[in-house]
Amino acid sequence: MTPRARVLRPTLDTPFHIDFEWWQAHDRNWHLFLRQLLCPEHQEMLRSETNGSEMFDWVDPETAEVYRMDRLQYYITSHCAKQPDFLRGRYPLVERAFRLLLAHGNTPMTPRQMAEALGVPPTTLLRVLASPRVYRGIRPVLG
Repeated sequence: MTPRARVLRPTLDTPFHIDFEWWQAHDRNWHLFLRQLLCPEHQEMLRSETNGSEMFDWVDPETAEVYRMDRLQYYITSHCAKQPDFLRGRYPLVERAFRLLLAHGNTPMTPRQMAEALGVPPTTLLRVLASPRVYRGIRPVLG
C-alpha cells in the first residue's frame, strides 16, 4: 500500500503570494486586468504597447532570489503599487489583499501580517485565502 499524499491546510502563519504563473494559466486577459492597476504615468508609457510582456530576470534586493517577470508586473510592483492611492478605496477583501501583496513587491506575507495591515480579523482572511477556489492568483508559497 502506498502512502497517501498529505494535503497541508494553510494556517495563520502560512505565507501567501501572488502566483503569476497561475494567472497566465487561468486568465487569458490577465495583462488587461493588471493594466488597470497602473498609475497614470505608466499607463501613458505603455499606451502604445500591446501587453508589456517582455520578460526579464529581476533580482530581489533583500533575498537575492531571481524571478522572471514582465515589464508590466515590474512597473506595478516597483512603482505603481507604492503610490498613496493604490491601497485606498472600498475594495473587496481579496482585492485589498492582492493590492497589499503588490505594494510589498509580492513578498510573501502570512494572513496574520496581511490582516494587521488591512485591519481585518486574520481568521476571516485565512478562510478566504485557504478556500479551494484561488482568488486573484493568491496562493500559499510552496516549499
